[in-house]
Amino acid sequence: MAFKSDFLRVLEERGFIHQISDVEGLDALAVKGEAIGYVGYDATAPSLHIGNFLTMMMLYWLQQTGNKPITLMGGGTTMVGDPSGKDESRPLRSIEEIEANKASIRTVFAKVLRFGSGKTDAIMVDNAEWLLKLGYIEMLREVGRHFSVNRMLTMDSVRLRLDREQEMSFIEFNYMVCQAYDFVELSRRVDCRLQMGGSDQWGNIVNGVDLGRRMGTHQLYALTTPLLTTASGDKMGKTAQGAVWLNADQFSPYDFWQYWRNVEDGDVGKFLKLFTILPISEIRRLEALGGAEINEAKKVLATEATVLLHGREAAEQAAETARRTFEEGALGESLPTVDVPAASLATGQGLLSLLVATGLASSNGEARRHVRGNAVRVNDELVKDDRRLVSAADLGPEGVVKLSVGRKKHALVRAV
Repeated sequence: MAFKSDFLRVLEERGFIHQISDVEGLDALAVKGEAIGYVGYDATAPSLHIGNFLTMMMLYWLQQTGNKPITLMGGGTTMVGDPSGKDESRPLRSIEEIEANKASIRTVFAKVLRFGSGKTDAIMVDNAEWLLKLGYIEMLREVGRHFSVNRMLTMDSVRLRLDREQEMSFIEFNYMVCQAYDFVELSRRVDCRLQMGGSDQWGNIVNGVDLGRRMGTHQLYALTTPLLTTASGDKMGKTAQGAVWLNADQFSPYDFWQYWRNVEDGDVGKFLKLFTILPISEIRRLEALGGAEINEAKKVLATEATVLLHGREAAEQAAETARRTFEEGALGESLPTVDVPAASLATGQGLLSLLVATGLASSNGEARRHVRGNAVRVNDELVKDDRRLVSAADLGPEGVVKLSVGRKKHALVRAV
């Protein structure tokens, strides 16, 4: 349909929309600048990951089109555990761990959103404010009575686990109740009307819409984004080093830049729309590039995506490091660096273990295959012996050893 609001028009044009509970109602609300919307983020780790970056961009466009975004920290729901897409129960975390994770996660939002007290300024709320104060009997009487267990059992987050005959704990079963109640509380407290999330959250979000109707809130709306996959159909966001984290101390700006530089050709246009704020006209020009020119589009994607999270200076430094490393063979100071005890290098440390430690290989077996495939270099010299030791003699003038796998993956080993 032809949307009237800039918000839904932008989201559709950039590929964010998967499902909307009431298209006309939400469109009309956004036209008036009254679409106050939120995304919830549980504090299960010290950093958010690239899947969360997608929903953060939805909040960004909500704000840019004259509406108000809310980031909801899951201080309470983290204690319960979201079963969506999981094969087993989430490990229970201590209050101290959750608080530390929340403090670390909070820093990333201000890089994408504008916070303050204005009409369209973002606010941050923590569901621990209300969930931890609820008494059990009160929760059962006031909220639980509105839920049908029959219907809850049909939700994908529950049904898929049960179909695989994998155990689901009672505490996890309650997650959707807590998430739905979050929506009601935010509606009452800050006039929130919209909840957004990934497509796997659809069932949880529409539960909140229904609970709001039953508990007397104004009309609530649900909007989800498609599952994030690559052109080859793989789930996006994994590397040899693990997840693509958003915090610089867990995934450096250089690694972040390289992640985008190395995406598949078929993903360039899609990711430019989702993870940059470049004008659509410029994106169309870039995605139309073919042959070797597509690499220039990838560099633009890498730089502009990195700018959003780490700033222009860090993004351009990462781009320059990559240029010097790949085009000039020089060492870049912002390459991923692993510190190794000087004593280990004095006696010599196995190359295979260092390739794993630097994230250039996921296991000794993979590292050995790289060596046998003539893909590994130490200080730009080809290595053919998988029993090769890296020693103090390999340290260059900069006091580091450069390890490479192929033409694009590099890391430094530094003696400490």
